[in-house]
Amino acid sequence: MRSRYSAYVKGKIAYLKTTYWPKYQAEFDEVGTARWAAENHWTGLNVLKTEKGLKTDRDGTVLFEASYLAAGKLNTHRELSRFRKKAGRWYYVEAI
Repeated sequence: MRSRYSAYVKGKIAYLKTTYWPKYQAEFDEVGTARWAAENHWTGLNVLKTEKGLKTDRDGTVLFEASYLAAGKLNTHRELSRFRKKAGRWYYVEAI
């Protein structure tokens, strides 16, 4: 989760795509994601809760809040995200 937040902050859109669940990578909107990431000034990430997601787990969830400035206004994106492991690597699957 933290690495994906950092990718938004740094505009590393290719990383966001490659860490998206493989089944959905073809649908990933690189242009829209890049625009949204660049339009905002990211100010912080707060992980509120995690379930599972340990080395021996195959899936897990993360509840987080990402803060950002957009058009001079402070906003918070709150999401419960599902992650799944494949071949030893964690992937973002979806917001639930």
